[in-house]
Amino acid sequence: MTHRELKNAIDRLSPTAVRFVARVVDSLTDPPRADVFSEGTWITGSAEWMEYFTLALSVHHSATTEPLGLRGFESVFRSACEHAGWTVDEPGSPTRRFLDLEVRRGSELRRLSLKTTAARKLSETTLHISKLTEAAWIQDTRKPRDRKDRILRLFREYADGVDSIVMLRAFRREPQVTPHRYQLVEVPTALFDSIQDLPVEAFESDAPVLPCMRDGEVAASIAVDRSDAKITVRNVRVASCIRHAEWFS
Repeated sequence: MTHRELKNAIDRLSPTAVRFVARVVDSLTDPPRADVFSEGTWITGSAEWMEYFTLALSVHHSATTEPLGLRGFESVFRSACEHAGWTVDEPGSPTRRFLDLEVRRGSELRRLSLKTTAARKLSETTLHISKLTEAAWIQDTRKPRDRKDRILRLFREYADGVDSIVMLRAFRREPQVTPHRYQLVEVPTALFDSIQDLPVEAFESDAPVLPCMRDGEVAASIAVDRSDAKITVRNVRVASCIRHAEWFS
């Protein structure tokens, strides 16, 4: 739409609609400040992606005080990729296992799981993935050997389908609802590879907590939640992830 077409369209709006558009325009003239952690990551290396995502955050908060949720994040992330000229797959079924989005940049393909969190008092040094995936079978798996086989098979399948988990973290100050800061972090699924070397003794508990090792240190812990039949990832060191950028209101 050209500037003239935009002006003509606004001229046809009702007074309420004009006020709404004015509020959106105001948000676009004062977007959140974007700070890049690492120059030249596959995301921050694209000025087009960064600008689009920044403006989308601004428009979101022109209409609501709520943090950008998962559905909104998926939509904005996909649109930012398209704006950057990258090829993305068609939106999949909500039941598509593990994978949320495939992004192709030239010959490079990235298979992504997208997550969000707006939990109170987020840690600066670690992050938490409350539901990596479902694991209904865990409630009926009683023997350590069977438990090990099922869990390790699940993570091999996960790594075969997903390259990394991209998480948008919304930081809030009590008692505010609106985030004062967003952080975009990427967790490589290779971080989970070391559990394949764990002995069967690590699976003795019916709800084992498995250490993920990197450079001789525990970089994350995989917890089997039997009560909710799901896999949780705890205490992921942010330093072991790719920190793309932050946005400040």
